[in-house]
Order: sequence, then C-alpha cells, then structure tokens
Amino acid sequence: MILINIAYRILYLHRSLLLAALFLVLLVPNVNAQDPALSEASDFFLDRPDSNKYAVILVGPAVGDTNSSRFRQWALSLYDILARDYGYNSDTITLLYDRGEIEGPGGERVDAACDREAIEQQFAALKSRVKIGDQIILFLIGHGSGAEAEAKFNIVGPDLTGIEFAYLLDQFAQQDMVIVNTTSASYGFSAALSSEGRVVISSTRSSSEKYDPIFSRFFIEALDARNGDRDKNNRVSMLEAFNYARNNVTQWYEEQGRLAAEHAGLDDNGDSLFSLNPTVAEADGRLAEIAFIDTLIDSNEGLSEVAVRLKSRMQRIERSVFILRGRKADFLEADYWQQMEELLVDLARTTGRFNEQVEQ
Repeated sequence: MILINIAYRILYLHRSLLLAALFLVLLVPNVNAQDPALSEASDFFLDRPDSNKYAVILVGPAVGDTNSSRFRQWALSLYDILARDYGYNSDTITLLYDRGEIEGPGGERVDAACDREAIEQQFAALKSRVKIGDQIILFLIGHGSGAEAEAKFNIVGPDLTGIEFAYLLDQFAQQDMVIVNTTSASYGFSAALSSEGRVVISSTRSSSEKYDPIFSRFFIEALDARNGDRDKNNRVSMLEAFNYARNNVTQWYEEQGRLAAEHAGLDDNGDSLFSLNPTVAEADGRLAEIAFIDTLIDSNEGLSEVAVRLKSRMQRIERSVFILRGRKADFLEADYWQQMEELLVDLARTTGRFNEQVEQ
C-alpha cells in the first residue's frame, strides 16, 4: 500500500528527502478550503470497531430479454462481490428483485420483490437494526423515467418518485449513506436524494438520457477484486469507483464508435448539483474520497479484537491523511508537511503493530 510504504520510509529519510517523497506521492492541486463539515474532520464515514455496514440492492423489472439478463447478472455479481471481497453476508445484504424470483441459480439470494410494500417493509426492518454511525449503501438497478419532481424508479406496481424515496430514507439520518443509482434517466430521481453526509451517484446527468446505461457494469467491475483501487491502499473509495466506471463508460462508447448516451455525476455536499468530474479540488468528491464500503470486521480474516482495533485506527489515520490533503490550501507549507509527517509516522507504527498481531 502506497501510504504505508511511504510511512515506513519516513522513519529513515532525511527531512528534505521526506518532503520531496511525500510531494511526489501525495501531490494534489492547491485547492480551496473544504466544506466546513469536512474541514472540521467530521464523523462522516468514520469506521469504528462497533459500527456495521449494510447493503440494499433494488432491481426493478426489465424491459426485454437483454435487459433482464443484464440486470440479473449485475445484481448477482454485486451480491457475490460484496460477500466475497467486502465482508458482507446474507444478514447484511438485502436483495429486492423484480417480482421476487430469479430463474436458475441465485434465487436463494432474493429477499422479496422490488415493489413499494417490500421496500417499505425492508427499510423498516433495517431501521430496527442500525445504530448511530452505521453505514448503508443502496444500489438501484433498472429503468428510470420522468424529470425533476416526477422522476421515478420503475418498480413492480406503482413507481416510486425521488421525493417519495427520499422520504423513506429520512429515517436513516443518523447513518452514513451511499446511493448508487444506475438506472436510465436517473438524474432527477438522484437529485431528490441529495443530503448532507450522503454520497449520491447518478449514471446520467439529465432526464433526456433515457437509453439503458452501462454504468452499472463498470461500477461493479470497479469493486470486483478492487479493480478501482487507484491509490493501491487495498480499498476502493466511492470516488475511485465512480471515476473508474465513468472512464470505462467513455472508453466503451469510443470503442463502439458512438456518441456517449450517458454521463454519470456525483454529489456529496448536499447541494443536488452533480459534478461530472469530481475531485478533491472541486465541491464534490471530498466526502466520496473517504467513503469506503468494505467492512472493518471480515469473518474471512479471523482477526483478534486487538487487531480489529488496530485496523480501525489505521483506517482512521488514513482518512485523516485524505482530509488533510484536501485542506492543503488552509496551511502554511511547513505546517502542512509537519502534520502530514506526523500522520504517516503514526500510520507506519500502527501498521507495524497490526502486522505483528496478524502474524501471531
């Protein structure tokens, strides 16, 4: 992992060499100050040993056999990736699929149909389980329609408008939330879900982009085997996953010799204005950079309680590195690098202690 490797080098490099090394690896544009919430290093997307993460996958009915096959493949692949690579299981993943049945393998993963009653029931059940500081990630796969206040997610039976869906999500105001809406004409619906502390991703930028998007394919691919892990810290942030999917969508249309029929956007500051190119230098992108969906406790790792606490501390320090990096313009150069050095030294030492625990 890049940050950890740098941190180890800190213990040996001369200060002048240290600054040069950090500059090369952590180089970002000289940006404006972050939003107040992030400038104060708020608790958004702060993983704790006692916090849990939940995933809800909503798959609406498909129009045509091709879409039906795609939606089925995407839903099951996403389910399996979350379980295999991110520490989720059947107790923390909810899959609402079309009319409630999948032909062939995979049917046992489905919890209920994707209709209004089941969505309300499953959200009520989830509300009874979550604690303050838990995290929920929602994936919407299917068709969308309409614009602005009439924008809808097509489900079995009466469709849900963005405003209605936002009302259902209001009960999770004390949980961190990521919403990945991969439907056609998703923008208006997604805009209604924008709120402080949420990362909202839309596969389209306007209601006129009505063709079935392929964004979902590449977003799931970004999560698969952590393909989207650009900074090589063995984690995929929502900003990394978004950029991976967006870039691959662009490339796909170029290879097809077609004009792009979809342009994905991301909003994470609650203003409903989606950025097509979010970065830590822009209004959108700073929260998504510290939003990770991997669970702290993975049953496959078999970590001790001490190791889990150390892993949590490693992730908190790394999160602080990202936040500090986004606030570089707020500091004098010397102060910035001093704080960065302290964080990376702490990261190196904590990582060393974690590795010792794992090797025992």
